[in-house]
Amino acid sequence: MSNVVSPGPVTWQEIALSKTTKFVVDNRGKTAPTEKSGIPLIATNCINNENLYPVYENLRYVSQETYDNWFRSHPKPGDILLTLKGSQNGAACLVPDPVDFVIAQDMVALRVDEEVIDPLFLFAALRSDVVQAQIKNLDVSGVIPHLKKSDFDKLMLPYPDRDTQRSIGQLYFSISKKIDLLRRQNNTLEAMAASLFRQWFVEEAQVDWEDGTLGEVVEIFDGQRIPLSKMERDEKKDGQLYPYYGAAQIMDYINDYIFDGEYILLGEDGTVRTDEGYPVLQFATGKFWVNNHAHVLQAKAPYSNFFLWNYLSRTNIDEIVTGAVQPKINQGNLKSLAYPRFPKNLVVEFNGITEPMLASIQHNKKQVAGLEKLRDTLLPKLMSGEVRVAY
Repeated sequence: MSNVVSPGPVTWQEIALSKTTKFVVDNRGKTAPTEKSGIPLIATNCINNENLYPVYENLRYVSQETYDNWFRSHPKPGDILLTLKGSQNGAACLVPDPVDFVIAQDMVALRVDEEVIDPLFLFAALRSDVVQAQIKNLDVSGVIPHLKKSDFDKLMLPYPDRDTQRSIGQLYFSISKKIDLLRRQNNTLEAMAASLFRQWFVEEAQVDWEDGTLGEVVEIFDGQRIPLSKMERDEKKDGQLYPYYGAAQIMDYINDYIFDGEYILLGEDGTVRTDEGYPVLQFATGKFWVNNHAHVLQAKAPYSNFFLWNYLSRTNIDEIVTGAVQPKINQGNLKSLAYPRFPKNLVVEFNGITEPMLASIQHNKKQVAGLEKLRDTLLPKLMSGEVRVAY
């Protein structure tokens, strides 16, 4: 259990990042030969300052022979992954136990010298605003953000006493671990629902199910979208904040709303689909605005948004995408998308099984949002000494 007090800002010593590590796993400058399957190859897109461990997105793979003979060295559990290039420059994640991946170029794995610094404190410090700002200032690239490993001796970290390090590191890790567990629970629940959908409505699909269209089972609320300029959004940034969605991703936050409830957003133009042809989707819940770059969908009874999500997420939409340069899905083509007339009794049974799962997912998401706010609010105060914590 921790005790938090606010003694006021203090001045701590500093230490260079180069003095906190006893080994650095570095494969930069070399592109590993890849395969269609094998051992996952983690790239910089898999590392961010929101997740405790790397996420598996757009993976490539290497063979066992490449793993054994090509790399200079490999990360070990407890190492800290630090990206050195690209839009995620300076992002840090912990290496899990067991390690089931290799790391690509443009990142390193830092093996902490525990006699010098507490490993979890170093992890928290690397994610702090004061250190992230230094990383950006050390950028040597004019175009692509790039941090040189030789600049680690210039990257200065707060360096309090060991007890303070341990307390800050443990608190930051505990909050991050709780967030990670809740996200993993949601991934498991979503996988269970997806597995049930696949079994009932894909693998056991009947040839006598009639053909229909998406327009028969959804309402589309594009007429209520309100495009706002950045200036207009900035003018509304006061009071209560609600999300502002663009092409299926959060773009900004403003102080009013037009939608209130649960909807599915599907990009209208820009990145509307993955490389494999599947749509870019996002659940939107609560109160939010939407600009004119995302379709706003809501399932008609007996279909649920969760059911609709599962169907669309496994449906190739290449046939309804237009535009040789800028991919686009217009509302007419979206309504014409093939959608089988599934047996209503089976749909209702699926909803009954998955509704508790969805409720748990939404509850977990609210907890995650609260914990993320706590984590991100506390960290700068902890790193400045404004707030102290003791275990």
